[in-house]
Amino acid sequence: MAAGVERRLGSLTVFCRDDFEDDWRQVASGGFGQVFQAGHKLWRTEYAIKCSPCLMPDAASSEVNCLIEEAAKMEKIKFQHIVSIYGVCKQPLGIVMEFMANGSLEKMLPTHSLCWQLKFRIVYETSLAMNFLHSIKPPLLHLDLKPGNILLDSNMNVKISDFGLSKWMEQSTRMQYIERSALRGTLGYIPPEMFLQSNKAPGLKYDVYSFGIVIWEILTQKKPYSGFNMMTIIVQVAMGMRPALQPMSDEWLCEAQQMVDLMKRCWEQDPKKRPCFSDITMETDVLLSLLQSIITDPESEALARKVSYKPSLHRPPKVNEDISQELTDSDSGDYLKRVLQLSDGESLIPSEEELRIYENKVTPLHFLVAQGRMEQVRLLLAHEVDLDCQTASGYTPLLIDAQDQQSDLCALLLEHGADANLADEDGWAPLHFAAQNGDDRTARLLLDHGACVDAQEHEGWTPLHLAAQNNFGNVARLLVSRQADPNQREAEGKTPLHVAAYFGHVSLVKLLTGQGAELDAQQRNLRMPLHLAVERGKVRAIQHLLKSGAAPDSLDQGGYGPLHTAAARGKYLICKMLLRYRASTKLPTQQGWTPLYLAAYKGQLEIIHLLAESHADLGAHGGMNWTPLHLAARHGEEVVVLTLLRCGADPNAVEQSGWTPLHLAVQREAFLSVINLLEHHADVHDRNRVGWTPAHLAALKGYMAILKVLTKAGAQLDSQNGMGCTSLQLAFRSQNQGIIAFLEGKEPTVPILGATEPGAQTEV
Repeated sequence: MAAGVERRLGSLTVFCRDDFEDDWRQVASGGFGQVFQAGHKLWRTEYAIKCSPCLMPDAASSEVNCLIEEAAKMEKIKFQHIVSIYGVCKQPLGIVMEFMANGSLEKMLPTHSLCWQLKFRIVYETSLAMNFLHSIKPPLLHLDLKPGNILLDSNMNVKISDFGLSKWMEQSTRMQYIERSALRGTLGYIPPEMFLQSNKAPGLKYDVYSFGIVIWEILTQKKPYSGFNMMTIIVQVAMGMRPALQPMSDEWLCEAQQMVDLMKRCWEQDPKKRPCFSDITMETDVLLSLLQSIITDPESEALARKVSYKPSLHRPPKVNEDISQELTDSDSGDYLKRVLQLSDGESLIPSEEELRIYENKVTPLHFLVAQGRMEQVRLLLAHEVDLDCQTASGYTPLLIDAQDQQSDLCALLLEHGADANLADEDGWAPLHFAAQNGDDRTARLLLDHGACVDAQEHEGWTPLHLAAQNNFGNVARLLVSRQADPNQREAEGKTPLHVAAYFGHVSLVKLLTGQGAELDAQQRNLRMPLHLAVERGKVRAIQHLLKSGAAPDSLDQGGYGPLHTAAARGKYLICKMLLRYRASTKLPTQQGWTPLYLAAYKGQLEIIHLLAESHADLGAHGGMNWTPLHLAARHGEEVVVLTLLRCGADPNAVEQSGWTPLHLAVQREAFLSVINLLEHHADVHDRNRVGWTPAHLAALKGYMAILKVLTKAGAQLDSQNGMGCTSLQLAFRSQNQGIIAFLEGKEPTVPILGATEPGAQTEV
């Protein structure tokens, strides 16, 4: 067929090889055949062409007709999470479908570490696709659901494929089907009834079982039954064995544990006990929403104390012994001994051999300076030795002296011409050591002899950073008097004021701000000195920064301001101070959380009261349109829910999926929160986006006490959710006999909320 001439077979477009570019790239292969990526010449679009083994050039006409029939069926199925079919290719024989840029989930799992949110989204979107197939009249079974048939587009969204090929499987005998599945690597996804029941055709719960195995594979990123042969897998599955649960961790998120619970219900031995995809989509939607709503705490600023750990040559003892041994073992050992014994009146000109640099580049001058031998150093300098000789780690005699705070020796070396700016291998100059040690006398000598006042070591720290870190006001005052830049930034963007604020050195904070340090200088993560002082709880430093004009509402790269951090950490006095300087209670983080959300999430009751008194918006809608009360109902203690309600929070606020705080409290089985919400007039009839009331949730989860509370509050137990199910039908699905008996009226209703009279007793 010539390029550009479109042929159709019913609703299908018929392609041939000439319609595509010559460069066909194989992107997948396996028991199903091969998948090629090819660009259409005229449409300038990439497509995937899937060629199955039974569709090779010598395929029989019946097989070709079967392909066309199945492709036509698949082409009619239009859904956002199902791969689109565009037609068939006759040369070579195959199905032309949309190209999925990130390939299959099977290839992704062993090579990429997926975050929880992406894992949950893949599970959720796969359940949506399967629910769509099962909702078609008549239902369309997949019968080959596995990571290899779960494809990911460029945005990592799911689209499933290969459901239309199920007809070929159905035409096989049971044994042929099992053998073919073993060859295709899909035996581990076949439910036990296929091995145990010889005549019964696969049903809807077949796909549910496969979905359970897929959840295990997504959560663990491992292959099920790895290393087992075909017969072992068949016997294990038939006997009720499932993939090992050891990869599951007790430290996983609460939502992950709930996903594991869903997984176990999906792979139940008895198909009748497995949930249907209409319920699965609801559960996975809930879990994804809950996971997306989780708050990320403000990042902790772990500012390690900057210090040089290089030892002096005479400390510790081991270093001294090593160096002494090296000097003694060398040819010039005798010379050193003589130098150490020199008197002022003696004169000795050393030979070149005697003054050679040793293997570790330690010279007699290094050794004498390290020992503090002033007179011997003076005598040695008279022989024109190299004052700036460096050890293997870059140490000059002046660096050794500056670290050891011997100002007289420092003056002697400088008078003889020692370079005041030669640095070690980490970029530390003598002035860095003087600042680190608070040695203003040595620092002054160095500056008088040309030391660079703003010298930066390899991570950008200046002497002023070190003086600020160690609270050496004497050195800091000297440095700024010699025009040290108070706004010089190190590698992460910290100025000396950031460092002083972090360590809470209020005298240095005052000195630096008085010398023109920028109050709102930003690090690379956009944090300012005030952020660091608040995080570390340095009240006096915070007070001075605010008094000097620091912006109380400055936000870091996560959108966290000082008040967010103080609220999350429970710093009541700091919150009060920030509010006094008019910090806003309404600023949201990038996730949409105001300081009140963070206080509610962390259970900071005093802060909640303080913010409420400061007119914080109790009904603000943050991430996922959650209010602080949603967050407390889902994550907080019951007392947090009660505190927010007493402060005036709306118990009937709705988030983006239609969930109220009451829904979330029921889902969490937070009994006291349910009681408190109902007492504050939460609407027991509210429905979420898919028509679920709190009573539907309680019935599905088997929460008897909560269901009784809801019933007492007027819940309509015969109302249907979006799938047409009543609470009783949901209880039947979860096989909870106690709930079933209660809903059928076979268990007497027990008073829960008590009488309406004030002071009436509450019974359960």
